[in-house]
Parts: sequence; C-alpha cells; structure tokens
Amino acid sequence: MTAPTPPDIAENLRRIRDRIAGIAAKADRRPGDVTVVAVSKTVIDQRIEAALAAGQRVFGENRVQEAAGKWPAHRASHPDLELHLIGPLQTNKAKDAVRLFDVIQTLDRPRLAESLAKAMAELGRRPACFIQVNTGEEAQKAGVLPADADAFISACRDGHGLPVVGLMCIPPVDEPPAPHFALLADIAKRNALARLSMGMSADFETAIQFGATHVRIGTAIFGAR
Repeated sequence: MTAPTPPDIAENLRRIRDRIAGIAAKADRRPGDVTVVAVSKTVIDQRIEAALAAGQRVFGENRVQEAAGKWPAHRASHPDLELHLIGPLQTNKAKDAVRLFDVIQTLDRPRLAESLAKAMAELGRRPACFIQVNTGEEAQKAGVLPADADAFISACRDGHGLPVVGLMCIPPVDEPPAPHFALLADIAKRNALARLSMGMSADFETAIQFGATHVRIGTAIFGAR
C-alpha cells in the first residue's frame, strides 16, 4: 500500500490566510485582526517545522504533558513563538501550564481560577486567559454555563486578579455554530472583552463573521491525524 502524501503545509497556510482575508473583507474587518492558532496536538515535529518555516508562530496544544515534551526546543530557535493551551486543564497541572504556555484558553471553574492565580503569583508569570463558555450547555463538555458567565468573569478578574482577555467556545457538533458564536460575542461585549476564540477548520469563516479574533485550525493545516 502506498503511503499517503504528506500535506503541503505552507500551501495550506496560504490558502487559509487567503480565505481569512476574503471573509474579513466581507465582514468589514482587517485580516490582521484574526489570529490563526495552528492546532498541533499529536502532530509530528516535521510538520511543525514546516509550519514554522512557512511563518506560523501561534500554536495550540491540548495537553500540558505533550506540549512540555516538544515545545521547549522549538522555543529556543523561535523566540517569537506563542503557545496556547486549548484543552482541559487539571488543577494539579496549573503551575506547569503557567510555566509553559503564553495563553490559557480553557479557564472554566472556580478551583482552576484559584490554582492559576496562585501559580502566577509564585512564578511571576501571567499568561493571558480566555474563559471557556459551554454555549451548548452540554453535560459532557467543559466550560462555564452562559447564565453563570458574567459572575465568573467578574470573579476571575476582580476576585483573583487574573489577566482575562477573552472568551472561548466549542459549539455542539450537531448544531449550526452561528448562534453559539453570536452568544459568545454578546457575553464578551457586555463584559468588555475584546478577544474571541471560536471557529475551527470546518466553521472558522462563520466565526470570523461573528467577530472571532482567534481561530483554532488543525486538520486544514496539518492534514488528517
């Protein structure tokens, strides 16, 4: 059996940037206002190196342990690299996450807020935080419920002094994403949060129409895992 052809990562990134430029123009937005977070979980180093060579500098990882094993070497050669945690974070890994990541997108519960605040104080490092909102109110999914979002945002910012900069969501797979993106944008607006991490390979163009500032794209860049 013939091995599958490796993806042309530079070409994939070019196409995604062109699509972002097109949809941003239609939405009266600047392409530069949308950051591509290249989702590199389980991606082999050769493909990560290809993305770096093509100019990609913002990456997203789901697990602290996996990221700790593969990113320090890349940071050494690419000091402008920005690493986002986009997967669930256990409270006992909070200190490791603060040490390793530049952005934590999955702040979703009071105990984690407490652990992150303590870790930031101990390490003297303050990665930006997004609060994850469970817009679909799915029992199996992480995230604060929409009805509780305002109070939780206030507790994180005012009670714990966390650097909360935006919101993140993952819409239900069996529902149109647009209403979820609109809901997240509304919560962000009334809480004066400027950043929205929403939209993935299949729906990032819709997310940009609703104000996404960060889109998390894996398959469309790196190919199927």
